[in-house]
Amino acid sequence: MKVDDHLAAFPAALLCVSAPQIQFSRLISYLCVSVHVSHCLPLSLQMSSYKRATLEEEEVSDAPAEAASSPDRVEVGFRKGGVDILGRRTQLEVLLSVLLLAALLALLACLVVLGLGFSSDSGRGLCLSEACVTVASQIVEAMDRSADPCQDFYQFACGGWMRKNPLPDGRSRWSTFNSIWEQNQALLKHLLENGTFNGSSEAERKTQSYYLSCLNTQRIEELGAQPLIDLITKIGGWNMTGPWDKDNFMEVLKVVSGPYRAQPFFSVGVSADPKNSNSNVIQVDQSGLFLPSRDYYLNKTANEKVLVAYLDYMVELGMLLGGERSSTQAQMQQIMDFETALANITVPQDQRRDEEKIYHKVTIAELQLLAPAIDWLDYLSSSLSPLELNDTEPVVLYAKEYLQQVSELINKTDRSLLNNYMMWTLVQKSVASLDQRFENAQDKLLESLYGTKKSCTPRWQTCIGNTDDTLGFALGALFVKATFDKQSKEIAEKMINAIRSAFKEALDQLSWMDDQTRQAAKDKADAIYDMIGFPEFILDSKELDDVYDGYEVSDDSFFQNMLNFYNFSARVMADQLRKTPNKDQALNFGGIGVVMGHELTHAFDDQGREYDKEGNLRPWWQNSSVEAFRQRTECMVDQYGHYTVNGEHINGKQTLGENIADNGGLKAAYHAYRSWIQGNGDEKRLPAVNLTNDQLFFVGFAQVWCSVRTPESAHEGLVTDPHSPPRYRVIGTLANSPDFSRHFNCPEGTPMNTGKRCEVW
Repeated sequence: MKVDDHLAAFPAALLCVSAPQIQFSRLISYLCVSVHVSHCLPLSLQMSSYKRATLEEEEVSDAPAEAASSPDRVEVGFRKGGVDILGRRTQLEVLLSVLLLAALLALLACLVVLGLGFSSDSGRGLCLSEACVTVASQIVEAMDRSADPCQDFYQFACGGWMRKNPLPDGRSRWSTFNSIWEQNQALLKHLLENGTFNGSSEAERKTQSYYLSCLNTQRIEELGAQPLIDLITKIGGWNMTGPWDKDNFMEVLKVVSGPYRAQPFFSVGVSADPKNSNSNVIQVDQSGLFLPSRDYYLNKTANEKVLVAYLDYMVELGMLLGGERSSTQAQMQQIMDFETALANITVPQDQRRDEEKIYHKVTIAELQLLAPAIDWLDYLSSSLSPLELNDTEPVVLYAKEYLQQVSELINKTDRSLLNNYMMWTLVQKSVASLDQRFENAQDKLLESLYGTKKSCTPRWQTCIGNTDDTLGFALGALFVKATFDKQSKEIAEKMINAIRSAFKEALDQLSWMDDQTRQAAKDKADAIYDMIGFPEFILDSKELDDVYDGYEVSDDSFFQNMLNFYNFSARVMADQLRKTPNKDQALNFGGIGVVMGHELTHAFDDQGREYDKEGNLRPWWQNSSVEAFRQRTECMVDQYGHYTVNGEHINGKQTLGENIADNGGLKAAYHAYRSWIQGNGDEKRLPAVNLTNDQLFFVGFAQVWCSVRTPESAHEGLVTDPHSPPRYRVIGTLANSPDFSRHFNCPEGTPMNTGKRCEVW
């Protein structure tokens, strides 16, 4: 698979585990305890409606296992790095459907601990219940009291946690979420291995069969490389390993990127039209690189180690599939050179944030004139079979210049190299379901790319992640039945409404926004609807079975189950084109407090603000407010661009949307909390923490992001991740908060109160 930030892996379906054994009496009381014994699990599949997933498959992860447990995977899209198949913001932010889960972020709950409403009355103003004592202990252990909170609040909040949590072997990063995710994996393992599925839905039985096929390493070792060798032969051969048909460019392209869902040259998908959210449309974007970013190919000096390891990996895979060393080496070098040529014409992500500018709607006939190297009508008709298309079919392009240039590159490239490259895109996404030799080859590349030694992740954990990627709703149904406490839904609904109100009230304080735009923004905030917990259909056996109707799964062949899913997801994608999108199409899960505010603010970040309350891409701001908005975002671009990790600067443009959301989310959550206190009275404090509840709010926010990672992984994050590194999600956001500076008495001129604050919302 493509190693984007990649790697979705929380078990699916909008799941939340609460803590039913804990009693609570007020809105926030539950939150600070539940997350320490629970976790919300997102769904990997984008939905066209609650009853039918688009099932554009997630490629099997070849990045370190812990990448899947990043909190960011919970945040935006579950599409490898927080973007959908076309590399843009997910439909939640486009269509304004905020899917918020009740108790997501472990320590984030304590972000609002001030709202603790536990029934314990013992002590002088302290909460001394078992839950409060446990939470207090965890908070104190994570802190570094020797650090000055006004100099480095991340060290103050997370120094103890980082000291107690060195990177485990085989991991490139580790965070507060990993242990929670692993607890949930253990529960899912128990359900899949020990559960009785005779009375279950067909989809749930498929989940168990898929998991067991992945777990059956004896059968996988017996089959070896043969399943992939047979597939290569079926498609027409590969010059790397044997004879091939030199005249079959279009046929190979249609097969590898149609039923097998590889993405050579470009990606094709079906999703809601950003300028007409009531209809689906074919969408085409740039694609085709294996390494996480174009920077790895173009900055050869800095990335020499990775490029050498990548070529070694390519050669080893070619040889495992029957290639001879010297010819395989030469041909794989040619493929790498071709990918480098693709990298040269690939537009950097930080230059693709203005969706109005990159959106181009054309007909297939116009696309044919733009990029004539591809027979587009033939190609799209094949990819979307059995639909009937003609030259007038609309297509939305997000990389117009790229497509023109890639067509020119195809025309001037030898057909044998094009064939080798296309087959390589299929091979690279297929090897994760083969025997141990292929995993060993992958481990060497991951060590170079992420700084990890050989993975020591148990096979069952890998298989839980694979099952979630493929049958997420069904896995989620099992999880919900075993764990979900519906009372958490009511709490989350109250909280998101409080945060929405706080956000709208803050709009009235923005002097830079004109009244007309302000009212439209309020209307948009009201139009954002929340879906809490999980969709009810997953508990209805018939409706759940409908989602996976036509997907064949057996216990015998993990490789064949993977191929069947690629074929199935291609059919489901085609099925969406003539259907009206449901506004719940892409599911996005947040959590509580700041995460709720964060997700709401995304509807007003540099990309989300371009969409109106109906989810359509159109200008709805007055020009004066647009200019004022841009001035404020430039402040944030500059602020974060000055932060460095291992001497390497953050890309302030690439991370702008997430930084806006982090800042706006914190502000909205804090103001919502203060409003809650005004209505309900002050809460008791946690024992031994020696912080006011207002201070504890900010400590709780910071401790969400406690993490450690290798230098290689940190570099990969800087070039691919739309989020700032965890340290600066804390420092950057709090440095802009006058509430934080006031409660921690940070003098102006200190790092956490520089005297120059950036504020958008």
